[in-house]
Amino acid sequence: MQKRWKILPSHTTATDELHNSLKINKILCNILVQRGLNDFNKSKDFFRPQLSELHSPWLMKDMDKAVERILQAIDTNEKILVYGDYDVDGTTSVASMFQFIQQLTKQVEFYIPHRYREGYGVSKMGIDYAKENGFSLIVSLDCGIKSIDLIAYAKTLDIDFIVCDHHLPDNELPEAVAILNAKQVDCNYPYKELCGCGVGFKLMQALSEKLQIPEESYLQYLDLVSIAIAADIVPITGENRILAYYGLQRVNENPSAGIKALMQLAGVQKVMYITNLVFIIAPRVNAAGRMDDAKKAVQLFIEKDVNKAMEFSEMLHSDNTDRKEADSSTTLEALAIIEKDENNINRKSTVVYQEHWHKGVVGIVASRLIETYYRPTIVLTKSGEYIAGSARSVAGFNLYEAIYACKEHLLGYGGHFAAAGMTLLEENIEAFSNAFEKVVSETIPDELLIPEIVIDAEVSLKDLTMPFFNILSQMEPFGPGNMRPVFVAKKLIDTGFSKVVKEQHLRFSVKQNDIHFTGIGFGMADKYALMQNNQLVDIVFTLDLNEFNGQQNLQMKVIDMKLSE
Repeated sequence: MQKRWKILPSHTTATDELHNSLKINKILCNILVQRGLNDFNKSKDFFRPQLSELHSPWLMKDMDKAVERILQAIDTNEKILVYGDYDVDGTTSVASMFQFIQQLTKQVEFYIPHRYREGYGVSKMGIDYAKENGFSLIVSLDCGIKSIDLIAYAKTLDIDFIVCDHHLPDNELPEAVAILNAKQVDCNYPYKELCGCGVGFKLMQALSEKLQIPEESYLQYLDLVSIAIAADIVPITGENRILAYYGLQRVNENPSAGIKALMQLAGVQKVMYITNLVFIIAPRVNAAGRMDDAKKAVQLFIEKDVNKAMEFSEMLHSDNTDRKEADSSTTLEALAIIEKDENNINRKSTVVYQEHWHKGVVGIVASRLIETYYRPTIVLTKSGEYIAGSARSVAGFNLYEAIYACKEHLLGYGGHFAAAGMTLLEENIEAFSNAFEKVVSETIPDELLIPEIVIDAEVSLKDLTMPFFNILSQMEPFGPGNMRPVFVAKKLIDTGFSKVVKEQHLRFSVKQNDIHFTGIGFGMADKYALMQNNQLVDIVFTLDLNEFNGQQNLQMKVIDMKLSE
């Protein structure tokens, strides 16, 4: 697939000033400046995150009310229900908050709605469960900010709500005792990008300060917070960077029994990074809700017994295996449908439907299809009497607005800029598909249909030294807002030792002014021809450490390549 290369501009003056104070490679200084770290103190805070730099939880609007209501419930022996969504952010939020409150009272339980019986967020079934079982306070995590009618319904049953959420609030807010959400327009909390588990963490921090109990009472759940940060794809900047940094330390040095069991089953033998949490831990946790019941993900996270934790881990592992099989078969079917459509080549969107596809994987499949056909994509399946679907966008295109423009064909919809969901009647699929294609084709700029690679800096092979890599590694944890730096090296030539491996990957061996370097390009065997006949090539890559037979060598992890101009 053709890609656009965008090399970020250099900031010469600011880079020189930062270089004078940091005394590190100018290329790295320029990357720091690009990321807003343009002086010594900002860079110091970035490279040396400190828990002492976390903001006071009392800066968050309604924190005093939330703490007061929880302590009142504990003092009067009320039953508290910790309620969260069925994804990674929701289950980690519930697991940490439930265990924390359990240190203070035994009158606490947790509740995770069933993805298919109850749907996303606060449910009537969940509120009715609370009423039938004598709960008078619900603490909702990663959901609730839009549950105006349901929280009003709970109030008629004498059930109070404390909402801990990070999704963008509407103008009208639910009638909760307290709403903890830094994105409220009148909330002065300095950092706005916490995930749901992060908001719950701040509530635990405030409760521990109020009760004057040890910090470890809430810091012990940092491993769960880091998993939520990774899985929910929130910016790893500011406070999230501190939480992720120390959370990863716990994952690697002293994880809970459940996380340790998941890592064992996945065969983890090396240090865990954010990418490992995204690709190893998160899919297994999400699979519980996609394929069955996410309650067992919470049970895994709160389990102290190693053997029982392994049993729950095996359940999640099994769900993930089922999810991968459904994901793979559905993707192949969807690609076959697209390829048979003669009009497909001219379309600027994809909408595919089969009634037997598993509802739990349609969002994943939409993302998979974008890897082949880079355009806004919707995958639909049958769900009871209706058709349900998930949509995924390409970078820079507002998917939610496009779906909103087609709302006359839908029963319901929701989502945000990059992802959305919808329900509709089966007889409206064709009309919706045509309307969606019309909106996308009229509004999407052509360049957004070509994936863009953002390149941080051009480098020479002589720049790529072990000291350079060691400082680069200290920029971890990488993620949104602080992505792993991407480099381009130009006018490289094959040494004669580059080759295709396992029929689909390309092992690079290149040189530039007598400096030799190796690299690997996964799935790039088709690019091998570009390196023949002593042709010069430009290579886009990230820098990686390859360990083999006890030897450590730097290598390129190649993203793209083209002939030099």
